Amino acid sequence: MATHPVYPDLKDASVLITGGGSGIGAALTEGFAAQGAKVAFIDIAEKESEALVERLARGAVHRPLFLHTDLRDIEALRKAVDKAAAAHGPVTVLVNNAALDDRHEVGAVDEAYWENNLAVNLRPHFFTIQAVAPGMKQAGGGAIVNFTSTSYMLNIGDMPAYTTAKAGIVGLTKGMAGKLGPDNIRVNAIAPGWVMTERQKALWVTKQGLADMIGRQCLKEAIQPADMVGPCLFLASNAARMVTAQVLIADGGMM
Repeated sequence: MATHPVYPDLKDASVLITGGGSGIGAALTEGFAAQGAKVAFIDIAEKESEALVERLARGAVHRPLFLHTDLRDIEALRKAVDKAAAAHGPVTVLVNNAALDDRHEVGAVDEAYWENNLAVNLRPHFFTIQAVAPGMKQAGGGAIVNFTSTSYMLNIGDMPAYTTAKAGIVGLTKGMAGKLGPDNIRVNAIAPGWVMTERQKALWVTKQGLADMIGRQCLKEAIQPADMVGPCLFLASNAARMVTAQVLIADGGMM
């Protein structure tokens, strides 16, 4: 993992990350743990998440807490937030990272598919914010970082439910920033480019496709999950104390 600045206010902070067991989420879990934060993360993949906990526990100040939860179940999501707060104190940093970027043809999408896609990619973002907000207010403030994507800006046509959700996250970010700002809660978003997670490499990355994307970027390197950690730590920390309602594009300059 790349070396990141140390943000003293993140030490011992109660951090909750959704989708924190793999891909970008696992890099974020590791990044916050390295800051000395008390990290809880939600994921549906037990084996992968438990392995991550054991790996990070060997060097972390605080052992990460894995909360096995299906984010489509809002009541279970609320209980997971309560468990994180019970273990670590009120959540003061929330990272809404969980997503499922399955490709889908327009003609093949029915009502059930559409609803399930948004139940993973958009709905939990709001309800997790709703669940942590009272504790953040009680603690005197907090930071929320929502992960969107550059995909909705690129006219990509093979995942319309996903790109709809990712555009919606920007609207949610700005709306909640306005609502929660008076309580000293900042809400920002990060829009990654094409990040080389294991899932991407297994399902969609080809040598030519990656070369074409890097060719469109200003920075001529493939984007790695760890490259999302620095922007997220910054937005979560007091270094960004007057930054809210913003979307930080982290795509190597492709846009």
